Amino acid sequence: MAAEGTTEGTTEGTSDKRTVDIGTDDVLARVEDGVGVVVLNRPERRNALSPDMLDALVTAIARLEADDDVGALLVTGAGGAFCAGGDVKGFAARGGAGGGGLTFAEREERQRRWQWGITGRLHAMGKPTVAALPGAAAGAGLGIALACDLRVGSPKTTLVPSFAKVALSGDFGTAWLLSRLVGPSRARRLMFFSERLDGRSAHDLGLLDWLVEPEKVVDEAMALAVRLASGPRFALRGMKENLLDAEALDLDAAMRREIVRYLECGVTDDHKEAVQAFVEKREPRFGAARAARASGASGAAEAPAEAVPTPR
Repeated sequence: MAAEGTTEGTTEGTSDKRTVDIGTDDVLARVEDGVGVVVLNRPERRNALSPDMLDALVTAIARLEADDDVGALLVTGAGGAFCAGGDVKGFAARGGAGGGGLTFAEREERQRRWQWGITGRLHAMGKPTVAALPGAAAGAGLGIALACDLRVGSPKTTLVPSFAKVALSGDFGTAWLLSRLVGPSRARRLMFFSERLDGRSAHDLGLLDWLVEPEKVVDEAMALAVRLASGPRFALRGMKENLLDAEALDLDAAMRREIVRYLECGVTDDHKEAVQAFVEKREPRFGAARAARASGASGAAEAPAEAVPTPR
């Protein structure tokens, strides 16, 4: 798969789409071809995050993570931007980011709920997550984009941790994520000076995984998400948990967990299908047991009941 240009794989066949009602037009959600799609939808404000929008985003992500029809998640923004970060005009109306009449404890609890429910879940959920960045991702919007496993942008994409410009230290895990993706020294430079990166610079730093034409960003990201959703879901979940363990555990502890997941994957229908397809020199057809369950037919589960990846 090329890191620049078009992605391999396309969405084929008849689209299977249904809307997920989140209760607001500011965040739209749907399930399409096995992908849970979340659209930040305040284009007139470059998708800046209001409190109501953050609540809806937490709900959308939780609903799609729990949906058995969803094998991967795609997050994007409407109107040519990804997300401008916090709603600065809203801050001003409330007397600052710390305003709004809540106590410090209430504001802390609310902020934890938002950050764990958005950045935390995108980073840690057992389904691959993809961010499609048609334009700017700033401040908290950058943190949300970086929490996803993969990011697709264009030369017109801009990334900027703009917290210093509004005298805030940062939120939504932005400093943590930047430090791991570009290293602590470059992360300090980006954070302290609110440096703006264009798409090519972000791609060179590894903050964008694919760089495509501006009009193709969402379609290419969707094609990637469909490929992931159509893949061996139990194995991809275990693979993501292995990668998360690599961030937190030493080699010995990580390998202990890795062994359990590897052996669990070895008895799944998807693994059996993959090795049979290899012998027969054809492409594997993953998810047959999942499709049978969805249609009400009996059959073995994709993974044995006891084979649940080790929780973090």
